[in-house]
Amino acid sequence: MSAWIPDTAPTLAAFFSLLPGPFPLLPLIATVLAVAYLVGAIRLWRQGRRWPVWRAVSFLVGCGALAATTGLGVEAYGYALLSVFMFQQLTLMMAIPPLLVLGSPGTLLLRATPHHGPGKAVLRAAHRGLRCAAARWALSPWVALPIYLASFYGLYLAGFADDILSIPGGHVAMEVLFLLAGIVFTIPILSSDPLPMRISHGGRALDVFAEAALHAFFGVFLMMATTMLVTQFVASTEALGIDPLEDQRVAGGLAWSYGEAPTLLMLVYVMHRWFRDDTARAAADDRFADAHGTSELDAYNAYLSKLGKKDI
Repeated sequence: MSAWIPDTAPTLAAFFSLLPGPFPLLPLIATVLAVAYLVGAIRLWRQGRRWPVWRAVSFLVGCGALAATTGLGVEAYGYALLSVFMFQQLTLMMAIPPLLVLGSPGTLLLRATPHHGPGKAVLRAAHRGLRCAAARWALSPWVALPIYLASFYGLYLAGFADDILSIPGGHVAMEVLFLLAGIVFTIPILSSDPLPMRISHGGRALDVFAEAALHAFFGVFLMMATTMLVTQFVASTEALGIDPLEDQRVAGGLAWSYGEAPTLLMLVYVMHRWFRDDTARAAADDRFADAHGTSELDAYNAYLSKLGKKDI
């Protein structure tokens, strides 16, 4: 057992405390992202250019959640208990990515980066990425959704989780995988940034529905399992005086309950944008018809005029 894995039963206070652990890679990344975002937002505000405060708050809260989930005591207990590790996975895949994506960091990058010096190279790289075929491929539903689901079914049912967790740095590597999988899945659904490809509102809703159904089934399967799916947690869980199977059932309950809440919020947001865009498009079509007419209306008016001439 590693030196930083706790040897006492978890408490709520322990989850939020600072405990010794490995190099805080993800908290460091979260800090860098938050600082870079703030620099860009402040640059726009100082220039008198508009940038929504709610987007900045969303992104910064996402960075804070990332740092807390992988840097506080919950990270140490994530090495010992499958239930805590599942909480980390769900948070990294389903709660943090929407917060980051709704912050529209891509749009902020394009607006706040100077168009000279090193900034010119950054903008050139960003525009090249938007035209990249690999980016279109990675964000397509045929890739993003399978990767997202493989992070549950592939890792746990195929036994890959044990293999990865048993190697040095495996825990952190899986956290990075969870975060990237969640971001890749969330971007096509929620992002307002310029993207190399976009899917329809119906396609977005279908993706969320599919993820919700398959994710709920995974949680139920975990709760009903009679054997440990990840044996890497057995010894550390028993050392804390906790039954490993009972801890696995708690993990399944989290996957079924806590995992569904962010998905429901994403679906509500998608349906709201769908309704808003359809309403705006219908209003624009009505204004155009009032000003210029339509082929159907012109044909109907011509028909009425023809009938009027016959009556005369």
